[in-house]
Amino acid sequence: MAFFLNREDAGRQLATALAAYRGAEAVVYALPRGGVVLGAIVARALVAPLDVLTPRKVGHPLNPEYAICAVSGSGELVCNEAERAHADPHWLETEVAYERAESERRRVLYTDARPPVPVAGKTAILVDDGIATGLTMRAALREVRHRGPARVVVAIPIIPAQTAEVLRREADDVVALDTPTLFLGAVGAYYQEFRQITDAEVMALLRVAQGGRHAA
Repeated sequence: MAFFLNREDAGRQLATALAAYRGAEAVVYALPRGGVVLGAIVARALVAPLDVLTPRKVGHPLNPEYAICAVSGSGELVCNEAERAHADPHWLETEVAYERAESERRRVLYTDARPPVPVAGKTAILVDDGIATGLTMRAALREVRHRGPARVVVAIPIIPAQTAEVLRREADDVVALDTPTLFLGAVGAYYQEFRQITDAEVMALLRVAQGGRHAA
């Protein structure tokens, strides 16, 4: 079983696993908030620009932490169809619209409204601090596909084996440090320290990465 001290530790291990992509024509896309900590480390190691994708989960009405769908700012919607079938259609439509708007609001906030880093013809590397159901990552994958990358890679420290198989059908490559068959139920269970990351920290990491890219 993988066990990480913190997100920085996971980011360094993930960067090592992605060494084959160092120097390639690539863009690293981090999923906020926690994924930006790892994404910044990976982007620096691979000498690649860092950007964000801001998919949002739609939580079950009786348990908001349990995602039944995920939506991106561009409108890509991915659902657990079994759960979706039991959800009130009007409620779901309202929640999807809200989370889509929230996705776009966060993208503007985190990037100071900068346009996305161009990825057409390049490799898009999508990074998060862990995956459970995979719905938000699948929404992010579909969003980035519309930008025309030559290759899409999901890079993740911890992901259930079953979810990894689903993502392998949608991504060109899945680089995972561990894919347990028996998942502990929460990404944070695989970290010794898994504190909340603030919006201010996300924006600071992105500003540093943007400045480094301009300096380079």
